[in-house]
Amino acid sequence: MRQKLPLAFPLHMIASGLALIFIAIAAAARHRRGVHRAIGRIATLCVLIGGLTALPVALASEAGPVARAGFFVQGIIWLALLIAAVVAIRRGDTKRHARLMIAMAAVASGAIWLRLALWLAIALQLPFEESYAFAAWAAWLLPLGFVLLLGRPGVRESRLEGHAAQALPLRT
Repeated sequence: MRQKLPLAFPLHMIASGLALIFIAIAAAARHRRGVHRAIGRIATLCVLIGGLTALPVALASEAGPVARAGFFVQGIIWLALLIAAVVAIRRGDTKRHARLMIAMAAVASGAIWLRLALWLAIALQLPFEESYAFAAWAAWLLPLGFVLLLGRPGVRESRLEGHAAQALPLRT
């Protein structure tokens, strides 16, 4: 992949990896406005670079077409959630911003879940191509579905915040 996309691939890997770290730090700093904003801006830049470079990386991947499509759509969804979250906070809608950022983090977590799913598929000696294609979609759709299910109407907001607080117990 590095030979096909000598700039985009390493940039994608570095920016997306940093995005995972900075998203978590920004969420943990949510009660310290100045720190949250500064880290959030860094996370936004990382997601923007990681998401934009994800698109050509997905298209140039040697994976099958189903897996490539999964990675491409993941990049589009990641960027769309980022844009919607930025618009929400610019409008002063902090609750919508928080929900969108949780959804964006869920999509980002797909990078971790993908590797765990592939490890499991290899350990169980499942067919690699089919497992990879399935994991390319499930790794980000399942976490996204989970957070959307928690945020649906009828689920108390404090319950959603409680789950987020358990996942990120750092309060300042």
